[in-house]
Amino acid sequence: MAKIGIIGIGNMGLAILKGLLHVYDKEDLMFTDVNKDRCTQITEELGVLHADHNGQLAGNAKYIVLAVKPQYFTPVLADIRNAVSEKNVIISIAPGITTTQLKEKLGDEKRVVRAMPNTPALLGEGMTGVCYEKGVFSDEEQNAIKNIFSSLGKMRIVEERLMNAVVCVSGSSPAYVYMFIEALADSAVKYGLPRDAAYEMAAQTVLGSAKMVLETGEHPGALKDKVCSPGGTTIAGVSALEEHGLRNAVIKATDACFKKCTEF
Repeated sequence: MAKIGIIGIGNMGLAILKGLLHVYDKEDLMFTDVNKDRCTQITEELGVLHADHNGQLAGNAKYIVLAVKPQYFTPVLADIRNAVSEKNVIISIAPGITTTQLKEKLGDEKRVVRAMPNTPALLGEGMTGVCYEKGVFSDEEQNAIKNIFSSLGKMRIVEERLMNAVVCVSGSSPAYVYMFIEALADSAVKYGLPRDAAYEMAAQTVLGSAKMVLETGEHPGALKDKVCSPGGTTIAGVSALEEHGLRNAVIKATDACFKKCTEF
């Protein structure tokens, strides 16, 4: 029996699968997807077996990761309702769908974990917010949950009421970071820097700056101040970003993301 099964092998499901392969043997994993050609291709590429349908996977895995879009949850939950029991651990990564809603579809006795990973899980550099009711899981199961998401990068336990905020700050935000890297690189190409060099320099700068925040423990504002010499080039750039509303644009993006979470 596979330890972990993934239903849905789109971008996020595949990122999770590849992240898990950093820690788990391929024999411990299984997946399924509506696109059978894609299933065959991924099995050939990664050596991980796929199930023929959702019910088969649910009957052959202890931990079941639901990596499908919220609009497809109702038929998927109907597929697995009778194949899972209170012995399974159901892990949903769908934004906006609550534990209560999941139990209404699966049965109140089912045990549910909500999680919000992000696509850098593909490289073992993801960030996942996780919530669950600790009292219904054994210590062994809680350790397994921790191991699953730690294999994808960093994880943090949060209250369920904060999960929509997690979607905003880490689940969706890689797209914003990619947009920033692209814009920063374009701005250097405008002044003659070759595009490959511009992308490398912009991306490495974002990576290094993020590590500075994580590893020094200093406030991002304090780190920013250390780059901004009085009357220098950086403070001129920061002033322009403020003038054109960088902070407000980011906050508005988060507002839109949060609102969408509440609509599922």
